[in-house]
Amino acid sequence: MKESALPRWRTAGLLLAVLVIVALPYAVTRTSIEDTQRAAAWVAHSSEIKAVTYQLAYLARDGESASYRLLAGDADQPTQRRALAADQQIPALIRQLRAMTRDNPDQQALIGALDNALTGRIVLMKEARARIARGDVEGARQSLRSAGDLFGVSAEIDEIVHTEDGLLASRQAAAREKAADGRVVLAVTALAQLFLLAVIVWMSERQIGQRRLAESREGRAVQRSRMIFQAVREPIALFDGNLKSLLVNNAFGELYGLDPAESAVPLTEIGDGAWRDSVLLQRLNDVLLRDRELWDYDMIQRTADGMERNVVINARRLQQQDSDVPALLLTVSDVTTRALAEHQVNELNRQLEGKVTQISDVNRELEAFSYSVSHDLRAPLRHIAGFARKLEQQLGERIDEKSAHYLAVIGDSAQRMALLIDDLLVFSRLGRGALRLQGVDMQSLVDEARALAESGTEGRRIVWTIAPLPMVIGDENMLRTVWQNLLGNAVKYTGQCEVAKIEVSVRQGRHGNYEFTVSDNGAGFDMQYADKLFGVFQRLHRASEFPGNGIGLANVRRIVARHGGRVWAEAEPGQGAHFHFSLPATDAAGASTGSEA
Repeated sequence: MKESALPRWRTAGLLLAVLVIVALPYAVTRTSIEDTQRAAAWVAHSSEIKAVTYQLAYLARDGESASYRLLAGDADQPTQRRALAADQQIPALIRQLRAMTRDNPDQQALIGALDNALTGRIVLMKEARARIARGDVEGARQSLRSAGDLFGVSAEIDEIVHTEDGLLASRQAAAREKAADGRVVLAVTALAQLFLLAVIVWMSERQIGQRRLAESREGRAVQRSRMIFQAVREPIALFDGNLKSLLVNNAFGELYGLDPAESAVPLTEIGDGAWRDSVLLQRLNDVLLRDRELWDYDMIQRTADGMERNVVINARRLQQQDSDVPALLLTVSDVTTRALAEHQVNELNRQLEGKVTQISDVNRELEAFSYSVSHDLRAPLRHIAGFARKLEQQLGERIDEKSAHYLAVIGDSAQRMALLIDDLLVFSRLGRGALRLQGVDMQSLVDEARALAESGTEGRRIVWTIAPLPMVIGDENMLRTVWQNLLGNAVKYTGQCEVAKIEVSVRQGRHGNYEFTVSDNGAGFDMQYADKLFGVFQRLHRASEFPGNGIGLANVRRIVARHGGRVWAEAEPGQGAHFHFSLPATDAAGASTGSEA
C-alpha cells in the first residue's frame, strides 16, 4: 500500500463518523414521525371500518322495521324505499368492508359470516314483501320472524367491532414501543460515535503493520497464481504487443507442442501454422491496438497430435504492471465434442420439423374427414327420418300398433345418431382448436353452470355448497364446458335422491396446482369400471335410468389435458361420486365469495 493511502483512509473514516453522527439521529427522528402518522392512519381506518359495520347493522334493522310497517299496511313511498335500501346498499357495503380488511384473515372470516347472515335476512325480507304483495299476511309475518330468528347479526357486528378495537390497541402499543426504542437508539448513538472514532484511530495504527504483512502475502499470492495458471486444463497464453509469447500454461503447450519454459516465440510459429489464419491475426491485432475484445471466434486447427479440432478462441487486452506496453491474454476452448453434438441436434431438429409438417397434414386431413363425415352421414339420416315420417303419414289411421312402434324406434334412432355425430364433431374440435388463454373467474363459470343445471328441476330439492374459487389462466369457453358437464352430471345422477347434495371445492395440490372437486350423493358407480368413465360413448348406467350420450366426460378430460391438468374420479355405488380435475396455478389467482343454498 502506498504512503498516501493511509491519510485517505483516515479521512474516509472521519467522514463516516460524521455521517453516523448526523444520519442516525435523523433516521430515528424520521422513523418516529412516520410511526406517529401511521398510528393516526390506523385510528382513522379502524373508525371507518366500525362506521361501515354499524351502517350495515342499521340498514338490516331499518329494512326489517320497514317490512313490518308494510305488513301493518303502511305502504307509503318512504317506507317502501327503506325496505328496499338494505337490498340495494348492503352488498356494496360488504364489498367495501372486505376490501378494507383484506390484510386480516380473521376479520375476513367474520365478514363472511356477517355476509351470510345479511344475505339470509335479505332473502327472507324479499320473500315477506312478495307475500305481502300477494296478500299472504301470515306467511309474510312468518318470513320476517324467521329472518330475525335464523339470521341474527348482532353477534357478528359486535365481534367485528371488538376485533378492530383490539387491533387498534395493539397497534398503538406497538407504536409506543417503537418510540421508546427510538429514544434508546438515540442514547446509544453517542456511545457508538465515540466507539467509531476509537476504532478509526486503532485501525490506522494497525494498518501500518498490516501493510508489511500484505507485501509478503502478495509475493506468495503471485507464486500461487502461477501454480494455478499452470494447473488449469484450459489452454491459456499471454503475448506481448508483437504477438510473442510471454507466458503459456502446460495445457497450451501440450495442445500446440510448445515448451512452457520458452518465451518470445512468435504466435505464427506455434503449432506448425495453426495460428497463421490472416483474419484471426487481424482480429488479435485489433484487440491490442483498439482494445476490442475477441469473443468466441470459432475455427478449425490442426494441433500437435495431428488431429483437426474445432476450437473457440477468446482474447482481451491486459495492461502490464511493469510496462506501458499492453499484453494479449489468449484462451482456447476445445469444442469438438460440442460441435458434433450440435450437428446431431440440428439433424434431429430437421427431422422434427418434418414430423411436425406430417402432423399438420394429418390434422388437416382429419378436419376434412370430420367435415365429410358430418355431411355424408347426416344426409342418409335425414332421409331415414323423413321417409319414416312420410310412411307414418301415408299409413294414417291404417297403421297398427306394432308398425307405429317400429316407425317411432326408427325416428328416435335417427335423432340419437344425429346427436352422436354432433358430439363426435365437438369432441374432435376440442383437440384441434387453439387455446385462447386469458384470466378466467372460476366462480362465475360455476354460477353459470349451476343456473343451467337447475333449469328443468322444478320440484327437486338441491343443496349446493360452493367454496370460494380462484382465478386461473385458460380458455374460458372450454372451462365453461367442463363445469357444465360436471355440474350437469351431478344434478342428473342425484335425480333419485330425496335431497340432492352437491359440493364444489378447491385446494392447492402438492405441486402448487389447483385441484377442483365436484361431489354429490347420487347413484355413484363401481370403481372397477372407472377406466371406462372418460372414454367416448362409455356409460356405466342404462340410458333408461339416466339419459345421455356418454361423451361429456370425454370432453372434460380432453379440455383439462390441453390445459396441462388431469381428471380422475372416486365413487361407490349408491354412495355418490367425487370428480376431481387439476389446473396449473398462476399469479393471477384470487378468491371470490362462496355460497350455500
